[in-house]
Amino acid sequence: MSGKGVLKRVDWLSILIFVLLVAIGWINIYSSTYAEGQDNIFDFSTIYGKQLIFIALDIILIVIILALESNFFERFSSLLYVISLALLLGLFVFGTTIAGATSWYNLGFFNLQPSELAKVATALAVAKYLSDIQTDIRRRKDQLYSFLILLIPAILVIPQPDPGSALVFFSLVFVLFREGVPLFYLGIGLYTILIFVCTLMFGTIWIAIIIGLLLAIFLLLKKQSYKIPVLPVVGVFIITLLFSLSVNFVFENVFEQRHRDRFSLWLSLEKDPSKLEEIRKTIGYNTYQSEKAIESGGFFGKGFLEGTRTKGDFVPEQHTDYIFSTVGEEWGFLGTTIVIILFTILLLRLVFLSERQKNAFNRMYGYGVISILLVHYFINIGMVIGVLPTIGIPLPFFSYGGSGLLGFTALLFIFLKMDSNRLKEGF
Repeated sequence: MSGKGVLKRVDWLSILIFVLLVAIGWINIYSSTYAEGQDNIFDFSTIYGKQLIFIALDIILIVIILALESNFFERFSSLLYVISLALLLGLFVFGTTIAGATSWYNLGFFNLQPSELAKVATALAVAKYLSDIQTDIRRRKDQLYSFLILLIPAILVIPQPDPGSALVFFSLVFVLFREGVPLFYLGIGLYTILIFVCTLMFGTIWIAIIIGLLLAIFLLLKKQSYKIPVLPVVGVFIITLLFSLSVNFVFENVFEQRHRDRFSLWLSLEKDPSKLEEIRKTIGYNTYQSEKAIESGGFFGKGFLEGTRTKGDFVPEQHTDYIFSTVGEEWGFLGTTIVIILFTILLLRLVFLSERQKNAFNRMYGYGVISILLVHYFINIGMVIGVLPTIGIPLPFFSYGGSGLLGFTALLFIFLKMDSNRLKEGF
């Protein structure tokens, strides 16, 4: 297969958005880490210089992916998944601890975070299993195996601790729902989250009262001909109450203090305004400063290299998980809107490309890419602007880091390679 032929068939709109996001990300990494006297952008001892090296490696990775046969990834998806699990297991013995998380291998010149590569391998493995001719997603057994494929890597990254990456693996359940897993499971998940949050905010007594009132209203308004099975309804009510009663125990005895503080900040559980403000300036310090930086940017922003909070290092780790706050301060509402539009167009484009795939494996993997990018994008920006609790995951193609950039690039370009092959085969 000639490289020239691939370039003709590849989706250039997706590539254009990818290039724009990487370029805008690098500009903001440069701004957030720039110091007086550092005028050489090719100073590879600096953070922005190292990111240029990662971008150069990224280009090499793209060339390799586009040069491979499209069925390479389908053929070796199971092997790649097993290798990724082995790398995650190896962290418990050979891992390097950075910022309290044992999530990296120290390779000397580069810190490799295998969870980023595991996201790609897991998306491939899910697509491979679901597209197998012997898999029937309507069978409970196959549903269980599908859930296990994404559950295993999530379990391995939680003890690092890296709950953010674990949450990203769970995002692949959207692929299962797209392929026919009953929405009943999604309803259970959302109901559980709702009861958990409402219990923390209002308490078990109010949960019992509200559910009882809703059930009473339903019984009064239902049609006489419609019969409700009593035992299942009573069972759900009892299970809900038992789960609600367990929430406070889990919150007080299983969660660490920092986790409790983050929930207290997010849900305003602390009623004392002075204590709540203290939490905002300690546990919630990053988010607090990030919000202030974005607010100070106004509509047009303060200008490139003119962000006073960015230059004053008010936001810790601003070049990684909180890079979006640099956009807000220096480029304002206009800049943040452009970034959000670019991400939204990319995701919608990937939905379009996925839906036109005739190969089931390609379509399922495409939705895996969408799920992972969407969760990263939604949670990261929500965290930075303070509407979601702090969860340490990067903004795709934007945040500093070689593992993240290479992982997201592989995730995207493997699918673009698959899509280019669709055009070659005349679908």
